[in-house]
Amino acid sequence: MSISNSELLFVKSVKDGIPNRDPLNDSDARRIFPEEDGRISLSDVSIKRDVRDFVIALYPDGGEKNHIFVQPIINDKGNLLSRKFLALKIAKNVGKENEAKEDMESVLVDHAFDVRTFGIVYSEKPKFHLTGPVQFSWAHSMHPVDTQYVQGTVTMPSTGEGKTQGTIWTSYTVPFAVFSMTGVMNAKSAEHTKMTIDDQELLLRGLWQGTQHRHARGRGQQEPLFLVHIEYNDPFFRIGYLEEMIKLVPDKETWRDDSSRPSSIHEISIDVTELEKVLEMYKDKIERCRIWKHPLLQVDGKLEEYIQEISW
Repeated sequence: MSISNSELLFVKSVKDGIPNRDPLNDSDARRIFPEEDGRISLSDVSIKRDVRDFVIALYPDGGEKNHIFVQPIINDKGNLLSRKFLALKIAKNVGKENEAKEDMESVLVDHAFDVRTFGIVYSEKPKFHLTGPVQFSWAHSMHPVDTQYVQGTVTMPSTGEGKTQGTIWTSYTVPFAVFSMTGVMNAKSAEHTKMTIDDQELLLRGLWQGTQHRHARGRGQQEPLFLVHIEYNDPFFRIGYLEEMIKLVPDKETWRDDSSRPSSIHEISIDVTELEKVLEMYKDKIERCRIWKHPLLQVDGKLEEYIQEISW
């Protein structure tokens, strides 16, 4: 069964870490807004990596349909596999090596979750390109963020013998921050990639549980807070700008004040009254709206009819 046109709104938090570092800025947080704006950002690539890594963990052998094409796999020589070899690996795993020689597109569409969901650019012969039905925006912090530069030492020296102290490390970190991002699912593109409702539900699960699953010391503690999925019965309609319809409380000026800056989920809430009004305004265009929320998150507004049990 094919998917409907739909929109996503996803809010997550990070504590004691930076979820997406900028290698061109000394591994500090990414900033695509002017310095005076203060917000930091996460790329859509980072969000997709969370989903892909979750699917890999959930289906280690890929199963019948949920292999992951875009992933870092290292061969015996210590080199990353190219797109060609990643594709051939999937074809081999599903027993379609011969079919892949003539029609790699069909093999990957049938057996790779991320190809059906996010699309693919395949530059090996025969070349093909599929636009992904799911497109994410960048995620931006909902408030100004001051990253903190910290340093410490490890007990072991990095090289050599006879050292009297360990290696010094330095890093940027964020004590606490809240991010929002949006996404769209396009039904027409899904017809070309054969994205299914099962893929859609796995994507939603991947956003929530993938945020919790993918971890590394520098990424900090990350938690999904609020996920909205709106499906439309009109293929040419979309509300748009969902991130503008929620507000973080307290406002941005409080986050600029060192003495009153929130440091935990207990000190914030999400005002959804504008989203509530818009959902009512366009209810004749909406096929279904589902919302998942973290049990500790305070929500200001009446969205109870849309709240789903977290049963993943």
